Amino acid sequence: QVHVVESGGGLVQPGGALRLSCEGSGFTLDDYAIGWFRQAPGKEREAVSCVGRSTTSTYYADSVKGRFTISRDSAKNTVYLQMNSLNPEDTAVYYCAANLMRVACPGVVYVYEYDYWGQGTQVTVSS
Repeated sequence: QVHVVESGGGLVQPGGALRLSCEGSGFTLDDYAIGWFRQAPGKEREAVSCVGRSTTSTYYADSVKGRFTISRDSAKNTVYLQMNSLNPEDTAVYYCAANLMRVACPGVVYVYEYDYWGQGTQVTVSS
């Protein structure tokens, strides 16, 4: 069964940091552009970041630019999302998925292009 497994979420105070992991199961993440998304209660799923097959191709939502960094570890078949300077607006369930239509990250990320979703990992930023 092809899917990803997200981990690394938790409860953190405002200003804190977390590193999320997205591990591939049944497929090689390096073969795809990988995106991170988040969904807060009552809101639509939104794109947070993306890394292409080449790590020179990346995308960050305006709301996370300068605070989040996406990276790959090919040996571990894992994509990471380092999140710094977290604020309560970052509270959401975070998901990763593979882009089945592109190998790079364009200026706009479309959720419908992604598949192999995991169950997500909860990030809560609160004092």
